[in-house]
Amino acid sequence: MEDEDCPDLVPIDGGGGGEDTESVPSRKIPVTIITGYLGAGKTTLLNYILTEQHNKRIAVILNEFGEGSALEKSLAISQGGELYEEWLELRNGCLCCSVKDNGVKAIENLMQRKGKFDYILLETTGLADPGAVASMFWIDSELGSDIYLDGIVCVVDAKYGLQVALADLIIVNKTDLVSGEELDKVRTSVRSINGLVKILETQRSRVDLSYVLDLHAFDSLSGISLQKKLEHVKTTYAHLDKGIITVTFEVPGNIKEENLNLFIQNLLWEKNVKDKTGRVMDIIRLKGLVSIQGKCHQVIVQGVHELYDLEETAVTWKEDEKRINRLVLIGRNLDKEIIKEVFVATVRANQENS
Repeated sequence: MEDEDCPDLVPIDGGGGGEDTESVPSRKIPVTIITGYLGAGKTTLLNYILTEQHNKRIAVILNEFGEGSALEKSLAISQGGELYEEWLELRNGCLCCSVKDNGVKAIENLMQRKGKFDYILLETTGLADPGAVASMFWIDSELGSDIYLDGIVCVVDAKYGLQVALADLIIVNKTDLVSGEELDKVRTSVRSINGLVKILETQRSRVDLSYVLDLHAFDSLSGISLQKKLEHVKTTYAHLDKGIITVTFEVPGNIKEENLNLFIQNLLWEKNVKDKTGRVMDIIRLKGLVSIQGKCHQVIVQGVHELYDLEETAVTWKEDEKRINRLVLIGRNLDKEIIKEVFVATVRANQENS
């Protein structure tokens, strides 16, 4: 394409494509990260999204294509240290491009060109850490002014490997290639690593997009659903070599915001919290709802590796309601009792100083 501008999408009947975008108030565009091991079915899922008639205007950024892909015309060529992108407009209203970096540059270019789209899907390479990409949405304030991270979706091959610790949604693919017993083992393995994640099972990556888009996994709109999830999630125990588990606990009372920050920073940044053998507890994902002193609204805590964020939800604490802090941590070398003791000490320090 000689024209550097990203092409406008073809209007879709009933999909809002005919609206004058200038008259519609600007809104942030949700970004969903698609991850999973090589061969799990990520590209199959995205090819399905790019070819089906779903009345959704989606910009899809892919890292890789298989041989013989119908989308081979969408290329990215790295030359002289610069990234050249070619955007391909598709008949179903989607935009597609392929990149050779983590996709952030492609998103920035796309937002500058103000293409008419409702969602951005970003595929990470099979061996890439999606946490590094997810953290960009908190670090890059300019990027965060136009878009927001909606969720992380992991496609899991029912017959092979697992990459699930960071995911908000797991798509267990190729279920037709395994027995019922093998599928049960996959479910158990997923739950042993990530006790909070939602699981969908499919063949050929064909899923209802309403389960994939608008997850609101990283913002205050997830507060009510998160409350219900946290009440039922259980601490899991590792039986895999990687030793990644889910730890969850509840502690009553209010906590000062500065004390909460200190607790999280000691855990994620300073890595001062260790298990009984002296190994550092490595936190991959942190999620929870907390009661902060002086705030009438529940506060959601989100963490990915060393980065975290606090955001007030729309849910208020009732006057006669017992205030509870519920935390879920996913990572290696986690000891529930030690982490809970550290958090309880943080809450008590708040009460003693009040």
